[in-house]
Amino acid sequence: MNRNVLISGASIAGPALAYWLGRHGFKPTVVELAPALRPGGQAVDFRGETHLAVLERMGLLHELRGVQTGGSPVRFVDELGRTLLRLPAEFTGGELEVLRGDLARVLYEHSLPHTEYVFGDSITGLTETASGVRVDFQRGASRDFDLVVGADGLHSNVRRLAFGPEEDYVSHLGYYAATWQLPNDLGLGRESIGYNVPGRFASVGADHRDPARAGAFFVFAAPELSYDRRDLEQQKRLVDHAFSGLGWEVPRLLGTLRQAPDLYFDSISRADVDTWSTGRVCLVGDAACGATIGGMGTGTAVVAAYVLAGELARAQGDHRMAFTRYESRLRKYARGCQAGGDRTGKFLAPGTAAGMRFRNTVLSRPLFLNGMLRLGEKVSSTVALPDYPAGPTRVSR
Repeated sequence: MNRNVLISGASIAGPALAYWLGRHGFKPTVVELAPALRPGGQAVDFRGETHLAVLERMGLLHELRGVQTGGSPVRFVDELGRTLLRLPAEFTGGELEVLRGDLARVLYEHSLPHTEYVFGDSITGLTETASGVRVDFQRGASRDFDLVVGADGLHSNVRRLAFGPEEDYVSHLGYYAATWQLPNDLGLGRESIGYNVPGRFASVGADHRDPARAGAFFVFAAPELSYDRRDLEQQKRLVDHAFSGLGWEVPRLLGTLRQAPDLYFDSISRADVDTWSTGRVCLVGDAACGATIGGMGTGTAVVAAYVLAGELARAQGDHRMAFTRYESRLRKYARGCQAGGDRTGKFLAPGTAAGMRFRNTVLSRPLFLNGMLRLGEKVSSTVALPDYPAGPTRVSR
């Protein structure tokens, strides 16, 4: 019946899939390279009826509303701090915004009663057999599973092992993004403040939980860079170099970067996989059809987890049928959501002064701004959710 399912990745898509598989009577195991759940992180949002409907069916909507951030208005300023553009909280925060770490924790707790979690390990080999997949691990002993699912993000390890090298599926979109935590020495309230020069965007906003803390978010245009994704100091130097010489509060923010214990740094990229499954291996979330920022990846991942688990249950474990139906239902929807990521870098850091002025002028018009908000909600709700009967919700206490 293909009940034993290994999932790679314990961020969002992985625990969401484990939750639904458990509800349908499967036996999921989640392996995660990090030694524990990652706390904190950037805020993620849900938009439109489809996203919220899945959270409601999971029984999580009320709980997540209890930890929502409320979103942050964004104010774009010039070098002297004069306001050029204001965007409301719902523009960046959707209808429900939570910290990534809070969402991951809630999904983990609700999936835990029927899921085995293995932290501090990763998959090193996949060998398909007549009845399953032999999986080799970096630290643990090899094990056999009926199915394997890559829910391990844009830089998916499972996709690399089962489908081919990352460069065959991930396209660089011309920008890089960096985020880190710092003291709130600017006395920021709920508003985030951003400063632009052509091809570069520097912003900072207060931590919603701790007013004494803040988060920096920088974006810059660059061709594809060669760097070690595990070398924190090298990544800090790349950010420092990209923003060297800028005015406003940028020098002060860069000063905090040098002392920051952690940094998120990655290209703004897009994943495009022709077929989301091969044999007994399937991809879900950003690994299959993701974008680094602006592609509604979190909401799409939660929807995809619901549909993949539901189709496996409906097909009574027939993975070929289930994988085909899953992709058929979601590919067009996921691609539509993903398209927003193609515009993120250009929106935040236009390449010319004229482009910056055009963005500020157009978005200062309420009619156009409201139209963009309605479009985002429409795109995220363009798929009909099937009804997959499942067992009762079980909550970890």
